[in-house]
Amino acid sequence: MNFIERSVILDAHRIHAREYPGEEPCIVLLHGFPDNQHLHDRLVPFLAQTRRVVTFDFLGWGESEKPSTYRFTAANQTRELDAVIEQLPLRDVVLVAHDASGPPAIDWALEHPSRVAGLVLLNTYYCAMPELRPPEAIWLFSTPFVRVIARFVSRLFGDFVFRRMYWWQVGRFFRDPAVRDRFLPILYQQFTANPSAHRAFFGLNEDLLGTLNDRSKRQENMRAFDRPIRIIFGDADPYLNRMVARRFHELFPKSELHLLQGARHFVQMDEPETVASLIMSAGPGK
Repeated sequence: MNFIERSVILDAHRIHAREYPGEEPCIVLLHGFPDNQHLHDRLVPFLAQTRRVVTFDFLGWGESEKPSTYRFTAANQTRELDAVIEQLPLRDVVLVAHDASGPPAIDWALEHPSRVAGLVLLNTYYCAMPELRPPEAIWLFSTPFVRVIARFVSRLFGDFVFRRMYWWQVGRFFRDPAVRDRFLPILYQQFTANPSAHRAFFGLNEDLLGTLNDRSKRQENMRAFDRPIRIIFGDADPYLNRMVARRFHELFPKSELHLLQGARHFVQMDEPETVASLIMSAGPGK
């Protein structure tokens, strides 16, 4: 589909974005880690037939710059999202968060409720929940002390060990083997680039537990949020699972909950047409 390449500048660093022209309100698709905006490649064609859509790579990922001195944290990702919205510029937005983009998307929504036409949560997280089960690779690189050993081993053996771990872990996020085999190499390319996405991966893992604990203090703000919210989870995801979806539904009392049977962590890859339909009906008055 036709899109316009955009560059957004934050702290002198370039964020790469794509804009698909269409009707407002604009749908902004956010990616988690260790992913990039290609995670939405199967979803975009169903949205951009009629709607304005923006995808972008957070700093450190995909085609965005990978600065050597930048702190890769959820708080800085909120700043990156704000820069995209302000510089493109976008008015009211439907924010679609997946995986680690839950904290920046929800943070921005809580801070700018009047500009949120809709908030959509796809197999994501925000605050500490007993139902959360981190993927094995994320546990290795986010747990204090353990992550020091994991990073040492991954550097000692170079790309071989990290690639095998990535192929095994991220490969489990897809339901369909053909889709997995097509997109795994595309998503992994950023780790073989120079500079690579490794610093962003390690930084966001190190920030993960602190982010979960800090965002747990904002649950009252979540309960008071009154903009349209749609929770769309693949119910076969063993990590950000159906219990996490139901917990989100409790924290956002006015939300709608949709569990897609058989879809896994990459719900937008497994069921793009269904997810697109639910996203496009997630605005006011729908």
